[in-house]
Amino acid sequence: MEVKWDASKCCHAGVCVKSLPDVFKVENGEFVVDLSKANAKDIESVVRECPSGALETAD
Repeated sequence: MEVKWDASKCCHAGVCVKSLPDVFKVENGEFVVDLSKANAKDIESVVRECPSGALETAD
């Protein structure tokens, strides 16, 4: 699985960071997605909750 993030769509609501802070985080001013920190089902669930649609999954 791959998670794509579109910075131009992101409204910075923080849903992803609040839901899975070990997966979705900001480090040194950069948005980071670490897929090794959760299972695919949980990650996909958070991606679906993104209010702006900035996150999407790909196989």
